[in-house]
Amino acid sequence: MPVFAYEAVDAKGKPAKGEIEARTKEEAADKVRNDGFYVTKVEPKSAGGSMRVATGEAKRKKTLAFGGVSAKQLTQFTRQFATLIDAGLPVVRSLDILQNQFQPGSLQNAIMDVKDDVQGGSALSEAMAKHPKIWDTLYTSMVKAGEAGGVLETIFTRLSEFMEKSQKLKRQIVSALVYPAAVLTIAGVIVLFIITVVIPKFKVMFEDFNTSLPLPTLILIGVTDVVRHNIWMPPVAIFGLWLIMKLITASPKGRYVIDSMKLRFPVFGTLLRKTAISRFARTLGTLIAAGVPILDALNIIRGTVGNAVVSTAVGDVQTAIREGDSIAEPLRHSGVFDDMVVNMVDVGEETGELDKMLMKVADTYDNEVDTMVAGLMGLLEPLIIVFMGLVVGGIVIALFMPLIEIMKTMGGAAGG
Repeated sequence: MPVFAYEAVDAKGKPAKGEIEARTKEEAADKVRNDGFYVTKVEPKSAGGSMRVATGEAKRKKTLAFGGVSAKQLTQFTRQFATLIDAGLPVVRSLDILQNQFQPGSLQNAIMDVKDDVQGGSALSEAMAKHPKIWDTLYTSMVKAGEAGGVLETIFTRLSEFMEKSQKLKRQIVSALVYPAAVLTIAGVIVLFIITVVIPKFKVMFEDFNTSLPLPTLILIGVTDVVRHNIWMPPVAIFGLWLIMKLITASPKGRYVIDSMKLRFPVFGTLLRKTAISRFARTLGTLIAAGVPILDALNIIRGTVGNAVVSTAVGDVQTAIREGDSIAEPLRHSGVFDDMVVNMVDVGEETGELDKMLMKVADTYDNEVDTMVAGLMGLLEPLIIVFMGLVVGGIVIALFMPLIEIMKTMGGAAGG
């Protein structure tokens, strides 16, 4: 009976090789599957050529891809991967299914690379770490912890929940800013049209009547002349400001100064601080629950918290813990975290349920952020209306004040 050489992976994704007797390649593949393996390649032992996939499927080719992978795509991948692993499918088979779920692009190409590496004997976390722009340190560290503890399905479930909640918070903030941004943009276009088209016609009319103009009208016409003759200045000023900010934030010290100023902004500073604390608590809680050592978890968080001030505070906490201190005390002395956060962390350390306490802190701050965003939107709408009313009303008054004088003059001349 012919002998076939095969390559396969077990239920945990570990590669396996061997030989088996069978009449055909299909029968050989079936025998290997019955032993609990997922067959990847089978060929006659004497063939010596390249092995072929037992299932007979053509290997999918990579496509030329530009750009990165969106957070939405990565969240979808993580949730689907968690579902497949939880259903008992091997890692390679799960990746094989997932690569067909996405459109050709960067993510699909990366999934193919990861699948090939895992088939070649690499651990899943090592294969993913080769694509840091898609799977960052936080992601691969949790996967590595899941592999070490044999709880990969649990880790992917926690990762998907973490990413979904982060996406939900981001969507809420962005959607809350869409309405005021749209209103201000439309209003700005209308005001620009009035300044560049309507007001110059009134200026010509005023000059024809040779009438003296009140101060508001003179100011309005002066602003109009500046805007019309320097229409390039606003875009250049915006670009210049953006470039200056980029140069400042390029250095760690400059980034710290800017982020510190952001946290001091009225209302918005509080919102940013609560968002950063929520991200810190949820990320740390997720990493601890996944079995990542506390010092490693804090080191990961320093690069993902999104604010240099909070990142520095996390670094101080890391240093204090390395020297034998608890987590709560350095948090208390950082000046960034509220007493509620410190007390919850202190209780979590005493009870051995730090991960749960951190998740509760994150949920609490997420709710506070939701409430603040809703309140800000309720306040911004009338403020925008009042502001635009003042702008448009000021323009109308400035234009009609000399018109009234002209009409009085014309009326007096007609009566005489």
